[in-house]
Amino acid sequence: MIDQLSWKVGGQQGEGIESTGEIFSIALNRLGYYLYGYRHFSSRIKGGHTNNKIRVSTKEIRSIADDLDVLVAFDQETIDVNYKELHSNGIILADAKFGPVAPSDAEAALYAVPFTEIASELGTSLMKNMVAIGASSAVMGLDITVFTEVVDEIFGRKGQQIVEKNLNAIKAGYDYALEKLGDKAGTLQLAEADGQKRLFMIGNDAIAMGALAGGARFMAAYPITPASEIMEYLIKHLPKFGGTVIQTEDEIAACTMAIGANYAGVRSLTASAGPGLSLMMEAIGLSGITETPLVIVDTQRGGPSTGMPTKQEQSDLMAMIYGTHGEIPKIVVAPSTVQEAFYDTVEAFNLAEEYQCPVIVLSDLQLSLGKQTVEPLDFGRVELRRGKLVQEELPEIMDKSYFKRYEVTEDGISPRTIPGMKNGIHHVTGVEHDETGKPSEVAANRVAQMDKRMRKIESVNFKNPLHVNAPHEEADLLFVGFNSTRGVIEEVMDRLEADGVKVNHAHIRLIHPFPSAEILPYIEKAKRVVVIENNATGQLANLIKMNVGHAHKMTKVLKYDGNPFLPNEVYTTCKELV
Repeated sequence: MIDQLSWKVGGQQGEGIESTGEIFSIALNRLGYYLYGYRHFSSRIKGGHTNNKIRVSTKEIRSIADDLDVLVAFDQETIDVNYKELHSNGIILADAKFGPVAPSDAEAALYAVPFTEIASELGTSLMKNMVAIGASSAVMGLDITVFTEVVDEIFGRKGQQIVEKNLNAIKAGYDYALEKLGDKAGTLQLAEADGQKRLFMIGNDAIAMGALAGGARFMAAYPITPASEIMEYLIKHLPKFGGTVIQTEDEIAACTMAIGANYAGVRSLTASAGPGLSLMMEAIGLSGITETPLVIVDTQRGGPSTGMPTKQEQSDLMAMIYGTHGEIPKIVVAPSTVQEAFYDTVEAFNLAEEYQCPVIVLSDLQLSLGKQTVEPLDFGRVELRRGKLVQEELPEIMDKSYFKRYEVTEDGISPRTIPGMKNGIHHVTGVEHDETGKPSEVAANRVAQMDKRMRKIESVNFKNPLHVNAPHEEADLLFVGFNSTRGVIEEVMDRLEADGVKVNHAHIRLIHPFPSAEILPYIEKAKRVVVIENNATGQLANLIKMNVGHAHKMTKVLKYDGNPFLPNEVYTTCKELV
């Protein structure tokens, strides 16, 4: 028996590749295995190669595997593109329909299984993915009854006859492969899982749940990969709690509508990716100067321009901090796991209202769309804080003066009212203003208001701005990263420790304001700092140099071909450093 297995299914988009992986994953998750899935897909509606690589383990995992045990191929391109990932004992299960051929240098064994033919005989070729699941089960020595409940949930609304046909397709695939495989049957059987019930979800779902739990009742957004699932989730669930979602004509409208709703006192958000955030920049500045709370989710993807919409990248870092013209207070948080994506989104709404400024929840495609096992969320941790929102009766204003909405205070945060509150009337404008909001270009006022606004984020109260795993007082290597690179760093750290290398890890969760004081001790005590990030210029490394220094210790490990890091890529590079 083995402790982990890597399984991949591939074909053309529109062939049911995603549903194949979904059914396979859900069943194994319910057995208590830990899973991590990453989907490679093209920037088109239908056609183009797509694959779904799923790692199954008896232990917690947060990265895709270096190699591959089982490859399920619905076309020759899947074999040609992915066979090099297979190790020598790997197995290719290919649809006999296309006459599969193993490349001359392939080490894995290829078995042609008539997925399409078997499915057609049972009623429809559309069930070929079910036949493939059955064949995979034969390789893994998996009891196919584990799929009964999942198939019933997915196809039950279409009637019991459809459910039975799909279950029969799984059994037929299992029986055929069992005979075809011979001694290979069951050779990749997983050790028994712990049977614990856990969630299985993508980061976008966790962000959407966090928004809901955090009190958001309005979302304005325009669909864009890889952020659309946030809007889709809230379209289904927000109305149940008295909220609503509006699909706007563009990202400019989405951002300004969210600002307007927040100004009216309703916790609101928008979500997009790099191109959409570029369009929002002027509106983000409006949030900053009017001191209106705003939560924005940026799911990073390959850029610039349209770039690679369905590929992994982490190149929005500097844009999220410095993208707006002029200078405004801004908070940027970067969750590194699906669990953190939930809790950090809740906290983003608290921070936005407490500091009365835009808060950006920075994600990336791998975190947003990678589906993985998640421990049950603790809703008891959720708390709502509304900062200096004035909710009691205001004192009578004398001489027809206005409420000092932008009053200069020691902490930079002014009292805030919502429209309609008696004695709370004030002027709101995107130009510079005085304490009551009236336009003012007086030099002294400009300095006072700028200083007041910037003072707000001098000491942002964000718990655990770093995720730290530092077992060594002085480390040979200090790994630093943000967002989804945490999983690959943790895995490489274990491998290096086994080699006798002393490794610490500090993952940055608060990007701005930068946690200089928190990370400095770890950098000072490390012989070398290795920054892992998915971009071409080393934006995080440069940010560390700007805020902390120690550039001479810094080594950048970069990947920007659209694919996530594999553990062995980072491990090999780091072995050369020590």
